[in-house]
Amino acid sequence: MRKPLLAIATVVAGLGLAAATALPALAVDTIVTFSITTAGLTISAPSTANLGSVAAGATSISGQIGPVTVTDDRAILNGSWNASVTSTDFTTGGGTAPETIGNINVSYSPGSATATTGQGTFTPGPGGIINVPRVAFTGTDLVGNNTATWNPTLTVTIPTTAIGGTYSGTVTHSVG
Repeated sequence: MRKPLLAIATVVAGLGLAAATALPALAVDTIVTFSITTAGLTISAPSTANLGSVAAGATSISGQIGPVTVTDDRAILNGSWNASVTSTDFTTGGGTAPETIGNINVSYSPGSATATTGQGTFTPGPGGIINVPRVAFTGTDLVGNNTATWNPTLTVTIPTTAIGGTYSGTVTHSVG
């Protein structure tokens, strides 16, 4: 008599499992999010540059100042940026009245891009005297992240009244 009871219990337990799997399970939703961060728009240039030296009586000195790079990590569609450049006066001497070559004598030529990444049109500015901000380079019709690098040439016209010495000034690049 015990065997039939065990068989009935096994059948009932099996039916219970079958019934449990046929019932709908409880559902729980999980909202999943993520972010794509952008680093923005930056410009880099050498911290120092040396144009060399010229003999007294020279009318100008010229040379490349090193790579300037705009990095656009804004991941935008149909975007643009404009890089500009300006210069301070160049001075020498350490006295109360150092010799000055005014920034009206400083010219900038961006040249062509030496490297680019991403999609877009990268165009050098027209160059010219940088006593006021001038266009150095532009990026237009940009898609996603991009970079543009150029190696500009700086030319300083030396006035006939300039004295001998080591002159220094600051060339500032900016991007927006």
